Amino acid sequence: MRINKYLAECGIASRRACDKLIGEGRVKVNGRAASLGEDVSERDVVTVDGAQVERKPVHRYFLMNKPKGYVCTVKDDKDRKTVMQLLPEGAGRVFPVGRLDFDTEGMLIFTDDGDLAFRLTHPKNEISKTYLVKIEGSIGDAELNRLRAGVELDGKLTNKSRIKVVATDKKFTKLHITVTEGRNRQVRRMFEAVGKHIVFLKRIKIGEMPLGSLERGKVRKLTQEEIFYLTNL
Repeated sequence: MRINKYLAECGIASRRACDKLIGEGRVKVNGRAASLGEDVSERDVVTVDGAQVERKPVHRYFLMNKPKGYVCTVKDDKDRKTVMQLLPEGAGRVFPVGRLDFDTEGMLIFTDDGDLAFRLTHPKNEISKTYLVKIEGSIGDAELNRLRAGVELDGKLTNKSRIKVVATDKKFTKLHITVTEGRNRQVRRMFEAVGKHIVFLKRIKIGEMPLGSLERGKVRKLTQEEIFYLTNL
């Protein structure tokens, strides 16, 4: 395996950043300075700044642009379609990280890496998720400020959110909202709390990692840079 890939899978940095470490002479293989592009094996002793590094277990990571009409469960007792049916053959025993409701589209991570799943979903980490929202009619400053400050759901205020209007006409308004919680149907319920009905909802970003141009219903593997970013959020 190329040494930059090996270092990336050890969680040191992205491949490009690992190349920089190698170029700076901070990486050694069996006691000698590593060279860019060289291959290493599990038998080699690799160190960075004098500390030995070990390759982490190999996990699988996928990104899906979830379409509406699918539930985010492995099996459904109501016999509805699940996101598992959209995964490619050979994806392995991966599971969805968090949930998007039946009618919500967008960014959904799949992995068998339990540590990453915990990191992205545990409330204490407050990992931000950004959604494209389309509502009926217009929305005023008073409602926007309530959403930003937090609205009461189930007797408890939501965290503060970031929200901006991106397009509007006589019938609909499109907005981007960024939240740091994952309560059940949270974004829909937040807008309902200020008297607004969502007609379209799509998650478009996790942290600063965007969904990008992936087509609806399609799945791709995450890049090493994306994996490194998510594991270090």
